[in-house]
Amino acid sequence: MFRPIIFFLGLWPLLLAAQTAEYNLTSGLKAIGNAANDAERDSASALVKRSLSAVLSSDSAFTASFKGVPITHVDAADGALRLFTWNVRNDDGSFRYEGLLLVKDHRKQKLYELRDMTGHITNPATAQLTPENWYGAIYYEMVPVKRGGRNYYTLLGWKGASPVVTQKVMEVLSLGGPVPKFGAPLFNDGRKRSVRQVFSFTAQTSMQLKWDPARKAIVLDHLSPTNPEFAEQPAFMAPDLSFDSYTWEKDHWQYNRDIDLRGGGNKPYNKPPKEAR
Repeated sequence: MFRPIIFFLGLWPLLLAAQTAEYNLTSGLKAIGNAANDAERDSASALVKRSLSAVLSSDSAFTASFKGVPITHVDAADGALRLFTWNVRNDDGSFRYEGLLLVKDHRKQKLYELRDMTGHITNPATAQLTPENWYGAIYYEMVPVKRGGRNYYTLLGWKGASPVVTQKVMEVLSLGGPVPKFGAPLFNDGRKRSVRQVFSFTAQTSMQLKWDPARKAIVLDHLSPTNPEFAEQPAFMAPDLSFDSYTWEKDHWQYNRDIDLRGGGNKPYNKPPKEAR
């Protein structure tokens, strides 16, 4: 008769600790957005990191729901990892990115802090990185693929690069070595393979980059300069009302230009004259 009461009393400290961590996490995230300067934002972000680390270091790390907590995270469908990311705006209008990666290693779990080293990564398309050397972004979607019997997790992310330039990122995360790796040569545009894809465009607009399950493809807006004389200048690039895709073909993501979103396929089509768009 008393066993349920004893069981409940035993769970109470755990429930209280979880609620406290969730409250601190939510408070810290809101404080980042409301902070008046870099020092306040750094302090609030540190609180977020401590609170989130406490949850992800506990026995409930892989089961905690974070429902109602305004933080972006993606979970692997196979249960191998959870990835949490957030950003901190600097006084100069730029952003810094923070993240925690939880990995299931056999019966153990490992927690990695991600360190944004964007300013030191000169060529993102070729740089293979680690949690200590990360091309920061906020990841909102994960698409798992297999290559040679190994799992790769394709990440779709948003990255505010500067006050005038925004980026969308296609990243690849893989496990299995001494530490997780970011970047793998899986993206093929017909000329070369890249380890990640970064799309830069004006901060005055938005760009679609999402997984389309009906087409089994990653669909994205095609970017063009708003004026021909500004070609290759990210602050003047914007969607041009045409669409591209990446489809998985055996061992890579294959780029497809100018797909028809009106139908169900990913085949290129004869686009209408520019004036008619």
